[in-house]
Amino acid sequence: MERGLLIVISGASGTGKGTVCKKILADLPKISYSISATTRKPRQGEVDGREYYFLSVDEFKQWIADEKFLEYAEVYGNFYGTPLNKIEEQLNRGEDVLLEIDVQGALNVKKKCPDGVYIFLLPPSLEELRRRIEGRGSETPESLNRRLKNAVAEIQIGREYDYAVVNDTIENAAAQIKSILAAERCKVARNTDKFNF
Repeated sequence: MERGLLIVISGASGTGKGTVCKKILADLPKISYSISATTRKPRQGEVDGREYYFLSVDEFKQWIADEKFLEYAEVYGNFYGTPLNKIEEQLNRGEDVLLEIDVQGALNVKKKCPDGVYIFLLPPSLEELRRRIEGRGSETPESLNRRLKNAVAEIQIGREYDYAVVNDTIENAAAQIKSILAAERCKVARNTDKFNF
């Protein structure tokens, strides 16, 4: 059986990663979403086991000790990690798996899984990124400035990815990502068995 694609999407805070990923998952229902674990508090409407596995710091550290993560990182004072077992099971069954993770985590995954598809989501401009983050209504002036400063650094790390997609509109960004995935499935390296006549 052909192994599934590991699809990694990252971008600076406020670029719309979650919204674009939801669109991809709605349009391509055969892709499974990898649910990350985090120590951050749930936002309004988030449900444990749906958006994230919400863990205490002690629980998270135990998962680290038990080597239950493909990767993990500390971001803005909270821990985030990608549970390993479920992803491996899905990929081995031929299912495509989508990871929406920060740049630190993605670079760690890339070292372990170089055959993944790494897509960096960019904002149309820093001004638009500022507007999107402010629109959340959850940032102090200090945290907004910190996020924007970090965003500039994260955008530079985006050069390490395979693909760059500008999220000017959800529809355009999703269409580009779907084209990338179609092309990836056609790569000769993923289809060597089809040459055996």
